[in-house]
Amino acid sequence: MARISERDRWRSIWISDLHLGSRHSQVDALLEFLKRTRTEHLYLVGDFIDGWELRRGWTWGDSANTLIQKILRKSRKGTRVTYVTGNHDEFLEPFLGLAFGRLHLVDRVIHEAADGRRYLVIHGHQFDGLTHFNRLLERLGAHAYEHVLNLNRWLNLVRRRLGMGYWSFSAYLKNKAKAAVQYVTEYERAMLQLARAEGVDGVICGHIHRAELSVLDEIAYMNCEDWVESCTALVEDFSGNFSLIYYHEDLLHSAGRGTGALDAGARHRRSALPAGA
Repeated sequence: MARISERDRWRSIWISDLHLGSRHSQVDALLEFLKRTRTEHLYLVGDFIDGWELRRGWTWGDSANTLIQKILRKSRKGTRVTYVTGNHDEFLEPFLGLAFGRLHLVDRVIHEAADGRRYLVIHGHQFDGLTHFNRLLERLGAHAYEHVLNLNRWLNLVRRRLGMGYWSFSAYLKNKAKAAVQYVTEYERAMLQLARAEGVDGVICGHIHRAELSVLDEIAYMNCEDWVESCTALVEDFSGNFSLIYYHEDLLHSAGRGTGALDAGARHRRSALPAGA
């Protein structure tokens, strides 16, 4: 697991599934993370803005405006920002291919790492069997997830008052539910097949809100999770090494506290991928 410090520098950073516009979006946490980091490449890997929630009711606050301004300021100062559209921000698809200075809007892009390896960056909903099969069913699933997040918020409010760290109820359910595990496995398999078909060294995606760094048959699979619960970022250093930053866990380390109160389901996964792996 990578750690961040004041003004930490990375070659590339990937952020996925902020769902800006929903009440569960961890806007302030991401804003603080971006203030503490510098990067040459910033990828917003889909569902950065939640058009579905904004259609249901306007929940765009001042912190959302501040975050957008922060990203645009980074772009003006030299960071190449690539916005990859997802299913929740599909309303942006008519503008695909447009560039606003150093900010580019795409549905997929190839990232060349510091060691020369090439990775397909895509949100991933296009290869989610549930999304492809039935959009109504997907939206029902999104509403169910909303209820889980509501419960998660209240549980963590109690935990904070008890002096305990963040714990993800939905991640616990994902790890325990056999159907959820099978769904994740099938999704990862589809993404690896896509990478092989595209002739790249790996794929970087989001969508399923589950972080992962793994290599199968020399193809890398990297998922940068979300910023509604885990607040996780994928980063690349200047040698082409990839790591995951768990922002909630990093805050506990910064405060001199242990990690036992955090979701153990996140920590058992591999959190570093060396260059050339």
